[in-house]
Amino acid sequence: MNRRAALVAGALSALGVAAVYGLPRPRADLAELYAEVDRATVASLRAFRSAHPVRRLTVDGWAWEYVVLGQGPDTVVFLHGMSGAHDIWWQQLEALAPTHRVLAVTYPSVRTLAELSVGVRAVLDAHGVRSATIVGSSLGGYLAQYLVQHHRDRVERAVFANTFPPNDHLRAAHHHRAVVGRFLPERLVAVAFRDSNNRRILPASQDPALVGAYLAEQAQQPGLKRRLLARYRTVIEPFTVADPAPEDLPLLLLESDNDPLIDADLRAALRATYPTAGVHTFAGGGHFPYLDQPAAYTAALRRFLG
Repeated sequence: MNRRAALVAGALSALGVAAVYGLPRPRADLAELYAEVDRATVASLRAFRSAHPVRRLTVDGWAWEYVVLGQGPDTVVFLHGMSGAHDIWWQQLEALAPTHRVLAVTYPSVRTLAELSVGVRAVLDAHGVRSATIVGSSLGGYLAQYLVQHHRDRVERAVFANTFPPNDHLRAAHHHRAVVGRFLPERLVAVAFRDSNNRRILPASQDPALVGAYLAEQAQQPGLKRRLLARYRTVIEPFTVADPAPEDLPLLLLESDNDPLIDADLRAALRATYPTAGVHTFAGGGHFPYLDQPAAYTAALRRFLG
């Protein structure tokens, strides 16, 4: 009865959100979505997308989208979080491309870390990359940890950013929401997604217009519900950190002191899991410091890359 009551309460909560905020409007164009964003930033994102069209690789029946640019001798791979895509990293990709080959992927709706790791490695193989620096944020940081533990030979350096170690907290905190989400129509999932961003993500952001516009754009892409549920399964998937300090593997932890999704306990748990890693904390960086503080973020990466 308690479980049923929780599910009913969750469904009613979602319906209440829909009543307050209204169902999403018809698909907005980019000019409307990014109307409040700095014009130079919008122009930069548009130019990046025009100059670097998406490539596609089919892996085990799933279409992986990605971009690759730069001609440097060393490769840096960027892995996004739950609500992102490859071009959420565009400012870091452009900044590092003159000195590195940089690659960023968009995950298909696979449901396990093993499937995600297969896809990442397949993209690397397609470009003849034996090993690379892995930079992952949130879900991407969790995937980066998995790659280090299970495919150490493919990782030269690793950055675990705004993320968490394997834990039971996320499963317990979001279980009922995920169960309810499976039964909601796509439009109500979009409403709940927008509400969560407005309440939690944007107030912690130094550039809420950009973060809000990018997340709103992602919410308009077909298959939001399927993507979020699949990605949720990967962030609660347990694995063992058998070697917290792999020999000769430089590690860097990036965090924000006001991250609304990765609380102080999870940040401390990550540092405790990797005691030999370097740590850089962004003051007021929120959950997306690479959008909020792109120059500072790139500078931290450059120092780590050497």
